[in-house]
Amino acid sequence: MSTKQEHWNKIFNTKSDQELGWYEQEANQTLSFLSIDNLPSIETIFIPGAGTSTLIDALLKYAHNLILNDISNSAIEKLKKRIGNQKTNLIWLHHDISKELPQGLPNCDLWIDRAVLHFLLNESEIDMYFMNLKRNLKPGGHVLLAEFSRNGAEKCAGLELHRYSLDEFNQRLGREFNLIKHEEYTFINPFGDSRPYIYALYQKIAG
Repeated sequence: MSTKQEHWNKIFNTKSDQELGWYEQEANQTLSFLSIDNLPSIETIFIPGAGTSTLIDALLKYAHNLILNDISNSAIEKLKKRIGNQKTNLIWLHHDISKELPQGLPNCDLWIDRAVLHFLLNESEIDMYFMNLKRNLKPGGHVLLAEFSRNGAEKCAGLELHRYSLDEFNQRLGREFNLIKHEEYTFINPFGDSRPYIYALYQKIAG
């Protein structure tokens, strides 16, 4: 049985970006839902599962620091080659987001998760994910969670999923987060299949 890293490395090593079921030519849904141009000053953005997403290209102009994490070192290397040298300070992190994040990372103003959290199945992994989020997001910062909804597909990339509802997001984030907005969104993947998501934007209470 392959490890998580081996599973994802195989996918990124054997498929082009356009062959990935989650591929977007442009990350318009995420950017428009965030209304990112209207958010307060953003110093640091954390992406828990960067992959090779075109979202990263779009985010380069929005923050001084981008922390780009992925469990697949193959994805990281492909992304490095594509975006090259940028004015934005890129912090590359090869880490399993269900494990405690290394110390010394800058705290972030914005945490963006498109389709990462739903791959974590064990309660201990999910709990650590949310602990990482809460520890590393600044008071007043925002988090966007975009995961397969309860009526979404049961599997993706050959893996079972933990599908989410707004109520579960609320429960796991707790009272220190305020819900700003949410939306049920159906993504049409590169193969023409419908993938129902739930998008939810929260702000961490300051002070």
